[in-house]
Amino acid sequence: PTQRGVVSAASYEARKFGVHSAMPSTTAARLCPTGIFLRPRMDAYRAESAAIMEIMSKSGAIIEQVSIDEAYLDLSKLAMAGDPDEALQTVLPIARALKDQIFVERKLTASIGVATNKMLSKIGSDFNKPDGLTVVPFRDRAAFLRPLKVRAIHGVGKVTETVLEEVGIRTIGDLQDYSGNLRELVGSFAESLRQYAFGDDDRPLDLGDTVKSISSEETFARNTEDRKVLQQSLKTQADDIAEKLKTKRLTAKTIQVKVRYGDFSTLTRQFTLDESTVETGEIYRIACHLLKRDKLVHSPLRLLGLGVTSLAPVHASQLPLIF
Repeated sequence: PTQRGVVSAASYEARKFGVHSAMPSTTAARLCPTGIFLRPRMDAYRAESAAIMEIMSKSGAIIEQVSIDEAYLDLSKLAMAGDPDEALQTVLPIARALKDQIFVERKLTASIGVATNKMLSKIGSDFNKPDGLTVVPFRDRAAFLRPLKVRAIHGVGKVTETVLEEVGIRTIGDLQDYSGNLRELVGSFAESLRQYAFGDDDRPLDLGDTVKSISSEETFARNTEDRKVLQQSLKTQADDIAEKLKTKRLTAKTIQVKVRYGDFSTLTRQFTLDESTVETGEIYRIACHLLKRDKLVHSPLRLLGLGVTSLAPVHASQLPLIF
């Protein structure tokens, strides 16, 4: 809490003090003076995520992994055909079994929402955390949604929530009852918003696994323009990015550097190679070139970041050069 940084996750106990993700560490320490701060262990989290996804894959479901700790499971093929609410009951034992297996094998709890579409299942999974299992009934889905805040709807962020609150729409029930012109408030999102308000969501699972970019960055404990510190930071980031490229069997053609100064102003610069690369040395060399070419270190840096884009799969002819 005495160093620069932000809260990446907060326990339920800490949240009672007003601590939330993306909050500066110093603010979190002020709100929760007895809080315990732990550094992230991303390798451990990725390993747990992979183990839990493996457990879920054995359920026979089609899976869309949304993030490191969240996924949608389509169990339609295992559900009894016919009445939707009866079908939900047929997959309920599978949900219970997954929770039990995750706890037994990984010693972790999981929250699950069982519903007929993505939005309702997401709302159900958030309904009774951190160890909940909620079934959102098909017939009564609109009634289930009524007391919830409008922010629970897929696609409603802070801006949209504020716009809706200005006309008195605070709950999903308010939205269901609204007789005005939603298009005047939220534009083309109006039709989807009304459908979501009544629990209708026809979005299919997104099974694409295309990675568009890979990046890494470091916020320094103190603003610095020390070349050795900056070079070491870039070298570490280049190592990390190259390793991820090789793991995902991708190559990169565009390399980007990001700098943030003490006044929080931020600049990015990029360079596109003639040929794609996965090599740490090449990524690091271009990053240093960008810093020097555009004279980015004209004052101490608060943050330094490195990223790659224009990604493509590794071709067979490239394999001997990479592995």
